[in-house]
Amino acid sequence: MLTEILMPKLGESVIEGTVSKWLVREGEVVHEFDPILEVTTDKVDTEIPASGSGTILKLLVSEGKTVPAGTVLGWIGELSDTLPTEQGFAAHPTPATTMAPFAKAVTAEQSNKVNAFVSPVVAKLAAEHNVDLNQITGTGNAGRITKKDVESFIEKVGSIVEAPKDTQHLTPMRQAIAKHMVQSKQTSAHVTTVFEVNMSAVTTHQLANKTRFMDDGIKLTLTSYFVVASANALLKHTIVNSTMRDDKILLMDSVNVGVAVALGEDGLIVPVIKDAAGKLLPEIALDLNGLVTRARNHRLSPDEVQSGTFTITNHGVSGSLMATAIINQPQCAILAVGAVQKRAIVEKDKVVVQPMAYMTLTFDHRIIDGAIADAFMNTVKTSLENWT
Repeated sequence: MLTEILMPKLGESVIEGTVSKWLVREGEVVHEFDPILEVTTDKVDTEIPASGSGTILKLLVSEGKTVPAGTVLGWIGELSDTLPTEQGFAAHPTPATTMAPFAKAVTAEQSNKVNAFVSPVVAKLAAEHNVDLNQITGTGNAGRITKKDVESFIEKVGSIVEAPKDTQHLTPMRQAIAKHMVQSKQTSAHVTTVFEVNMSAVTTHQLANKTRFMDDGIKLTLTSYFVVASANALLKHTIVNSTMRDDKILLMDSVNVGVAVALGEDGLIVPVIKDAAGKLLPEIALDLNGLVTRARNHRLSPDEVQSGTFTITNHGVSGSLMATAIINQPQCAILAVGAVQKRAIVEKDKVVVQPMAYMTLTFDHRIIDGAIADAFMNTVKTSLENWT
């Protein structure tokens, strides 16, 4: 029986997706729930499982192409099945031995034992770390080498040397980020206000509680404090937790705080802590730990990147002192936090050294005026500076 491979609808507001990588080729046998392709949207980058078992009869959409949700991407079935004639393809699939477009995954030096198909993701990862695939035993279907196999090998042995890289093209995720950022700049009237925050109370609390949290399996990061302080400030300054819709300002019912997570050269993604205003620091830290881990392992569910009402980007983790972020549409503000550094400041006419951080709020001036933005930031600042 023929089974369609469909472009999924990965979220309520997602209307299209990009086929970033096929993990199978025509003629390959797959089982239900085997990962068969990677799809990128402006919300999430995720693997899509097979909806049935059988042979990959036809792949209709090439890598890098963006199509609407619900589009038929290919067919799974038996070799004796006839494909729908309205699709304009041959009545029967071409034998797997002639499927050249999906066979260029292994270099000549690696072709002794690894003459079976490996996905472009696996080939790219192996090339980047100069790993000989002949040294890896595959755990996938029919002994196929998976991405996890290569990652496990690298973890045990390490990269040999960094292979030279050719000119790089934008990945589907990078293209989605670029499109989203340009659209935001064209949509919102961006204005940024800058505050300096004394982090001594927070760093003292973190140092005193880090071990206790770790005993409960929770990594206590500074970002957790920023989420709590922002979520509580959003309850007080509700206009900052709003969006523009049809020339009207819509106040959001829930406070859902997104946190930007860097994925290295792959880009970034913004998982969302739902109902953050009703949670205490331990719960926020636990939620954040899980989201960050799943984000970096490309295991976020579509729901985990949906419904954000406010975003935080902690660019300070890489040493950056100050930045003006771009609003994550359709939200109206984003908080950017710089590195915590000891600086000399004046307190009660005396020069003292304190751990300080610059925080910037970029807001949509169509919705928020400077006085409101500053009031919000003062609430965040007061919360952090008086943490107990």
